[in-house]
Amino acid sequence: MAGVSSKEIKNRIRSMESTRQITKAMEMVAASKLRKAQNRIQLSRPYFEILYSTMNDIVNTNSEFSSGYLEIRPVKKRCYIVIAGDRGLAGGYNSNVFKMIGSKLDPQDVVLPIGKRTVEYFKAHPVQMLTVNYAEAEKVSLGDCFSMAKNLCKRFLAGEFDEVCVAYTDYVSVLSQVASTRQLLPLQPQGGKTGSGEMLYEPDPETVFATIVPEYLGGVIYGALCESRASEQAARRSAMDAATQNAEEMIAGLSLQYNRARQAAITQEITEIVAGSNQ
Repeated sequence: MAGVSSKEIKNRIRSMESTRQITKAMEMVAASKLRKAQNRIQLSRPYFEILYSTMNDIVNTNSEFSSGYLEIRPVKKRCYIVIAGDRGLAGGYNSNVFKMIGSKLDPQDVVLPIGKRTVEYFKAHPVQMLTVNYAEAEKVSLGDCFSMAKNLCKRFLAGEFDEVCVAYTDYVSVLSQVASTRQLLPLQPQGGKTGSGEMLYEPDPETVFATIVPEYLGGVIYGALCESRASEQAARRSAMDAATQNAEEMIAGLSLQYNRARQAAITQEITEIVAGSNQ
């Protein structure tokens, strides 16, 4: 940084200190939102685990059971629900999802984007979007997820899609978030049919199953949304922490340069005074 005055270095230090304050504040906000998102994940799981268990019980204990939701067809067209964030400054959170889904999409597939960045991404790519009504991920509620699931179930049964999948970011830990896909339809219950049902469903298992499926899928979508929100905040917290550390390192380096420049200026003044007194 030869030729740079101490005043310019001082201005750069002040600028980096302002940046550090901003990134530190964003890190604290992300940490607070992360705790709330983690609580939502924990609170949402039990109810939908019971629904999934009930669906498995209906399928596995009724040997004559059949449903359009279980029908496996040759895949000609898929629908992907793609969940990303509303803003950036979150490391690779958004780009990892887009990179993953970009490798899976076929020209005939359609997407249902959730999040501002998702809508912007698919507007810039030749992909058909089912709707843009969920352009703000933070405003998507549990009720919206149920409405979304009912619409997708109706379209799947009508044969518009042969598969419905959700692409999101799975929250593993504060330091690890993984872009993932999960198949929603057709359903793939676990276990084999036993034909020895002990539970009686009214009015009949088929009706109960058809009622539960949209509710369950709405819960899965909401769960994926919660996982993605937690992942976004964790990624943003890590990114802002790294940015804060980088700012501190730059401030330390600039402070050292400032002190050297000031020391050099003082030395030069003393030299000039001494030289003047000798004349």
